[in-house]
Amino acid sequence: MSRFIDVNTSLLGSSLRGWRGTVAFRPARRQPEKLLELFEYEASPYCRLVREALTEMDLDTLIYPCPRGGTRFRGEAQARGGKQRFPLLVDPNTGIAMFESADIIAYLADTYEAPARAAKGVRRALHVLTSSLATAARAPGNVRGLRARPSHAPAKPLELYSFESSPFSRLVREVLCELEIPYVLRNAGKARWADMGPPWLRERIWRTPVEGRNRTKLLERAGRVQFPYLVDPNTGVEMFESAKIIAYLERKYGA
Repeated sequence: MSRFIDVNTSLLGSSLRGWRGTVAFRPARRQPEKLLELFEYEASPYCRLVREALTEMDLDTLIYPCPRGGTRFRGEAQARGGKQRFPLLVDPNTGIAMFESADIIAYLADTYEAPARAAKGVRRALHVLTSSLATAARAPGNVRGLRARPSHAPAKPLELYSFESSPFSRLVREVLCELEIPYVLRNAGKARWADMGPPWLRERIWRTPVEGRNRTKLLERAGRVQFPYLVDPNTGVEMFESAKIIAYLERKYGA
């Protein structure tokens, strides 16, 4: 029953946000040479807005989870940004470190030549409201991806193929956040309308070739396109299926 509730409240969260962070029809024209770095936590409504934009711009990012009560990366965020406020974007390509989700989205669009733009005025207020509702939908009273839990730190960051609105990917990202496990977020938004719907629809009905930067890489790596997909360079483990990934993370890194 817990799994049933988890999946359906995650679906509700994506629905409340109008499934933003699903497509990458108009990706950034430039890719950063060095990975962008984002200090954030999964349950933050403002961090969600940035992650949605990263999916839609098709930009990969090294995530440093900073849940409440966390000790692993909050101090580093303080050192690099001057305060513990999230989201904090650090761009090693330009030396920029900045707060404020709207400013971060505008910076990414301008720097990496993406057509996306940060919402302003009433639209901005609506985005913040629906993002806050999406957070509240994830188990009222015990919001997932909010508070740190004891864990063992990996020697190297993990890697997650995901897109922001994916309900099953969210379940994995929440656990990575709570355990303060750093990971490279390989954004893989849907590259065209034929990619909409579950994998079996594309494979059996549309029979269209896979498109999209990270979707193509995932197909070459794993033989199919399905999300989430976890890569752990510390153990050599690679796997699909959110429930199996969560069980692995809890067993390997949970305390």
